Amino acid sequence: MIRELIVVEGRDDTVAIKRAVEADTIETGGSALNEMTFRKIALAQERRGVIIFTDPDFAGERIRKAIAARVPGCKHAFITRDKATANGDIGVENASPEHIREALSRVKSEMGAFQGTVLSWTDLIEAGLTTHPGSADRRMRLGELLGIGYCNAKQFLKRCTAFQISREEFEDALTHLYREIEQAKHKEEQ
Repeated sequence: MIRELIVVEGRDDTVAIKRAVEADTIETGGSALNEMTFRKIALAQERRGVIIFTDPDFAGERIRKAIAARVPGCKHAFITRDKATANGDIGVENASPEHIREALSRVKSEMGAFQGTVLSWTDLIEAGLTTHPGSADRRMRLGELLGIGYCNAKQFLKRCTAFQISREEFEDALTHLYREIEQAKHKEEQ
């Protein structure tokens, strides 16, 4: 049983979570968060802890940000769009139990002051994660490898800091990404 309550968007997400793990959920009812929902989430955070597990789309990110701003200290689970898409519909409810368990095993916590080496905008440019052709695809895969989900370059840098991604973790994931790219190029050449 997962100790924390998992915040999801709707009833179908709850069903998908319960197929994958034994856990309690709080449903936001979509993006129309109300004061009662925020109070429930705050109480859950105080008593058991909270994992925010919203859809990997614009609305899901908006909900995630709103909750994190109002209820500090929440943990975050991310699932990639490809693992949460079925018949053109994107949502946690479409993910397999295996993919949900994988996302929950890689939960990230926002922490206070970061003691490690903070990544910079220059690091993202040099890594080809912004201002380069294909940077969105590289950022998507790197976000998956780091377990922080997909986002634009500015949010990627913020998440790396908020979730205390060390320079070593970043460089290891980047090395893995470049290896995948080289392998794909090698296959195309054959």
